[in-house]
Amino acid sequence: MNRPIRRVAVAVIVMIVLLLANATYVQVIKADGLRNDNRNSRVLLDEYSRERGLIVAADGTVLAESVPTDNRFKYLRRYPTSPNAYAPVTGYFSLFYKSDRGLEHSENAILNGNDDRLFSQRFMDLFSGRDPRGGNVVTTIDPKLQMTAFRALREGDCDGPCRGAVVALEPSTGKILAMASTPSYNPNELAAQDAEEATAAWNSLNPDSPASPLINRAITALYPPGSTFKVVTTATALDAGLPASTRLTSAARITLPDSATMLPNDSGETCPGSTAGTVTLTQAFQYSCNTAFAQLVTEKLPDDPVQAFEKTAGDFGIDSKFPGIPLPVSTSTVGDIGDNDLAMLAQSSIGQRDVRLTVMQNALIAASVANGGVRMRPYLVDKVQTADLRTVSTTSPSTLNRPLSPDQADTLTDMMIRSEQATAGAQSGIASKTGTAEPGDAGATTYAWYIGFAPSSNSRIAVAVVVENGSGGANSYGGVVAAPIGRAVMNAYTGGGR
Repeated sequence: MNRPIRRVAVAVIVMIVLLLANATYVQVIKADGLRNDNRNSRVLLDEYSRERGLIVAADGTVLAESVPTDNRFKYLRRYPTSPNAYAPVTGYFSLFYKSDRGLEHSENAILNGNDDRLFSQRFMDLFSGRDPRGGNVVTTIDPKLQMTAFRALREGDCDGPCRGAVVALEPSTGKILAMASTPSYNPNELAAQDAEEATAAWNSLNPDSPASPLINRAITALYPPGSTFKVVTTATALDAGLPASTRLTSAARITLPDSATMLPNDSGETCPGSTAGTVTLTQAFQYSCNTAFAQLVTEKLPDDPVQAFEKTAGDFGIDSKFPGIPLPVSTSTVGDIGDNDLAMLAQSSIGQRDVRLTVMQNALIAASVANGGVRMRPYLVDKVQTADLRTVSTTSPSTLNRPLSPDQADTLTDMMIRSEQATAGAQSGIASKTGTAEPGDAGATTYAWYIGFAPSSNSRIAVAVVVENGSGGANSYGGVVAAPIGRAVMNAYTGGGR
């Protein structure tokens, strides 16, 4: 072979290698990115030409399904059961807007049939000549509980439509029994295949607004938890060896260390039940006395109080990436307290300053106490099925860690029972803690919180509730606004409160 021909041959070989490399890059490495690009109309045509799988509640109630159409998109996504109530769980599947919420997004590979676990179903469909189908997602959601939570939120004592969320967990397993968020939206409107109709629905939701119904306030929004965080602060003290009988100040207000800042009790009065100017830790928890907790963390904790506080918070999963449920959950935090800044520590100990929690995180804190101190991994998907209802995977309960010993959990449970009895509308058989958190602006409407579990022994359900816009404005107390919602959810599950 002469030299010119050899050069041409080498050049041809190099181009073929480059062509194969590019094809490999596009078809293997870039495949997922191209497939998931919402500008890719071929993917949309493929998605809507197959029957997408079902999303169902724990009892089989259909929450999302695909129905045949007469147009070029062979199937329309439909949400047949109380779509507004279940929207935080299902999300939406839209032809025109990226489906980045709910199980429609996180379980997309199952629902559209591309997941590896559905290989046998795809093979059988191909072999039989049947159109491709997606798999089904069976959730842990209890429909009765979900509807109770949604209605209680929607009908709450709010200034206008309630903005808030409820999460209910099964303490012993981590199953998410309910996850409600208001205001909500109808995913059927976004699933419309008419561009004008879908665009009008999207614009009406005002997706860029902080009050947008598209926000899942149960897992995305972060709130100062107020006095509900005293559960974590008390756990810090118990872990440090301080007994429930520890004596603390009952003063109406206290000056924070190395600061001119004055911290008052919420009532502006001395802590009830005091003796010689002091109360026990149990009493301080029962009546939610800020000054006592400020003294607890600044004077009573041994060694490094900031380190002890942060360690206990970390044991509850705060400042760590929250495990996917499989929906992504925002990371809760105690903030940067600073190097031995006792004034910041005191404010953080009552759930203020830079402490921020999701409702899901606060529900898990309550569930951990209810479960004897064991923190379970929360999960929303119970099992995955083929289109023929054959189970291909099941979620098994799993333990994350143990932030409390059994004795410490029993002590905190007793305190939460007493706290419930000191709250307006108290019910027997419930252990709870309320919280009223200031959002930052003086005179602004407070965030009303309630966390609890029932029954108080051998608990079956733990809840967390937050309401952003109680009708009392700056006096929207957790025990008045959020507690009735939490109790309604627990009673619907346990049969209590009749």
